[in-house]
Amino acid sequence: MSSTLSSRRAASGSPGFLKRSQPRYGEKVIKVLLVAASLVSVLTTLGIVIALIPPAGEFFSKVNFGEFLTGTNWAPLFKPASFGVLPLVGGTLMVTLIALLVAVPLGLGAAVYLSEYANKRVRKIFKPLLEVLAGIPTVVYGFFALKAITPVLQSIWPAGDGPQIFNALAAGFVMGIMIIPTIASLAEDSMSAVPRALRDGAFALGSSRMQVSTRVVFPAALSGIVAAVVLGISRALGETMIVAIAAGGQPNLSFNPLEGMQTMTAFIAAAGIGDLPTGSTGYQTIFAVGALLFVMTLVMNLLSIRLVRKYREVYE
Repeated sequence: MSSTLSSRRAASGSPGFLKRSQPRYGEKVIKVLLVAASLVSVLTTLGIVIALIPPAGEFFSKVNFGEFLTGTNWAPLFKPASFGVLPLVGGTLMVTLIALLVAVPLGLGAAVYLSEYANKRVRKIFKPLLEVLAGIPTVVYGFFALKAITPVLQSIWPAGDGPQIFNALAAGFVMGIMIIPTIASLAEDSMSAVPRALRDGAFALGSSRMQVSTRVVFPAALSGIVAAVVLGISRALGETMIVAIAAGGQPNLSFNPLEGMQTMTAFIAAAGIGDLPTGSTGYQTIFAVGALLFVMTLVMNLLSIRLVRKYREVYE
């Protein structure tokens, strides 16, 4: 009897019973747009690979791959030409390392302060001011390194001749300042996402704020911090204008940051605006160096993904 009554009520559409909702076309449209947006990055990556492979393949059909990777002399536009890419790789790694030595301590320190020490009012003021650094054009950073940082380094250098006019130290230092907002902002977001209960539990056990920050919050947010550092490295590897202006345009395989160096991106920029005949070996070096830079960043991102997954913490 009760089942019959229930079926009658359901058939009559009386309140208390769920009705079939109307199709939500707006949600379907949003879903399609989100899928399309996610595909843009994939298609862009495929487009880059497709654009790089044919010219790079033609280059390596003329130049030995081992000579390209292990050679110590890079002079593709001179006769006799030399295609050892190590000077460009060394300059790129040198400038990137200096930038990380500046950006990682300062960026993570700023993130810890904004997440654990600053009150809401201070955070609302300082975080946007910090992120303003990310909006400054890189060409401005380049001239700042050349006209401001290099003279200061030359004047205060304690011994020897000091930095040259074009040097990797000034370029790396200013590049580190440029990527501080990237590391600080993402790391601070990761630390802020750590549940408050972990902090309260540590405080209840008598931990100081520094202990909570370094031994509780920092390890819990490690995956996000690693992602922030990797993004900063990617930004440093791909930077062009700062190194082109401040580090110089001469390939130099050296471990001395006071000397001028040329990075991979600076060479691509310089060669790309030159008068190189399309299809020539000199022109194809642009794609060979670009393909090597693409592989370097791809390997670094794959390693970072493994690290992020290894140290990722999921809270409910």
